[in-house]
Amino acid sequence: MREPGSIVITGASSGIGESLARLYAARGIALALTGRDRDRLEAVAAACRGQGAAVTAAVIDVTDREGMAEWLLGVDQAAPVDLLIANAGVSAGTGRAGETEEQARFIFDVNLTGVLNSIHPLLPAMRQRRRGQIAIVSSLAGFRGMPGAPAYSASKAAVRVYGEALRGELAADGVEVSVVCPGFVRSRMTARNPFPMPFLMDGETAARIIRSRLARNRGRIAFPWPTAAAVWLLAALPPGLTDRLLRAAPKKP
Repeated sequence: MREPGSIVITGASSGIGESLARLYAARGIALALTGRDRDRLEAVAAACRGQGAAVTAAVIDVTDREGMAEWLLGVDQAAPVDLLIANAGVSAGTGRAGETEEQARFIFDVNLTGVLNSIHPLLPAMRQRRRGQIAIVSSLAGFRGMPGAPAYSASKAAVRVYGEALRGELAADGVEVSVVCPGFVRSRMTARNPFPMPFLMDGETAARIIRSRLARNRGRIAFPWPTAAAVWLLAALPPGLTDRLLRAAPKKP
């Protein structure tokens, strides 16, 4: 696929989304960024404009189906979208009290419904043009349910499998789909973790990996490889061998 000229990134006000926006920003690139924190989003947009990109930034919650559809269709009309990165996501910990119903529903709403709200408004136009690329940001936590973050693990598993299926479904229409499964990446989300995070990497490194592999249309972008290998092993082993180990793992606050 040619280098994208019009790019949409959700969850662009921090973390991987911010790093991707800064990495892609250049003269001749149209960036459409959305996030929930106005001040941080404007700071990212200003930095990207300083690198020469034409930037549209909007404070929209990805759970707002109508708001997302209206914004995305407007973006696509102004500059047909080549690459959509559905990155927005949240996490929460069970701590000592356990995950509440409200937490679980909120996490699923953002991480799963938010992805659907980000993808589907643009799919008809991409199919009609017979080109375009979609990147769905999942997580290595989506390969095995982690007791410390049940809803996060499950919601990321759902979007991973959905993206893998969508890749096969849309291939004949010329639309490429990749699923991104990062390990621990420095962000406001991971900053709250009070436990060691193996192979923790910065957002800039993660963004470079993602961009490079998207350019090669990789179906699954999982990194870093040692963490990915460990998670795949946990997923492959029977629960009787892994349950005790995972129950002893530290919990998010």
